[in-house]
Amino acid sequence: MALFVRELEDDEWTQLESMLEEKDGEVPAQRLMIVLLSAQGQRVQEVSREVDLHPINVRKWIHRFNADGMDGLRSGKSPGRPPVFSDSQRDQIVDLANSDPRKMGLSFSQWSLQRMRKYLLDNEMVEQISVETIRQVLRANGVRHRMLSGWSKETKTRTSVRSALQHNQRMGIRSYSDRAQTRYANQ
Repeated sequence: MALFVRELEDDEWTQLESMLEEKDGEVPAQRLMIVLLSAQGQRVQEVSREVDLHPINVRKWIHRFNADGMDGLRSGKSPGRPPVFSDSQRDQIVDLANSDPRKMGLSFSQWSLQRMRKYLLDNEMVEQISVETIRQVLRANGVRHRMLSGWSKETKTRTSVRSALQHNQRMGIRSYSDRAQTRYANQ
């Protein structure tokens, strides 16, 4: 059996046509055309070709219009997944990463993601959380882990060449230019 929109009332025809003329209407022109073409007696396949939409989508909009009228053509807000953690909980995670564990009476001096997870769960700051989620919260707030100094706000500074050379000298690493001077000095 063929699917068509229900019989339109005069004011609905007028409303659909005026909405179709609007450039930035709240209902996409494609959906308005589906209703108008179907009301003129075109079948789903014909409407589908005319508006360049898959027949399944054409049927969906016809059904929605038949059930809800013009409101059925409007896009509802898609709520998506609700936030798992409140802003307050996210702030607590960032504050924890920037805190000194020793000052909190803990036996270690630096946070790891696993230690943070255990602390958050043990102190009932969150019901459940993964290490990856902690990493993402910290990253979203500009907090990065640095091997020697722990967690800190990300900065774009680089180690100076001079401090790198001083470090290499302390470690007994010679630069290429030092080796070249030594080799040519011995000749």
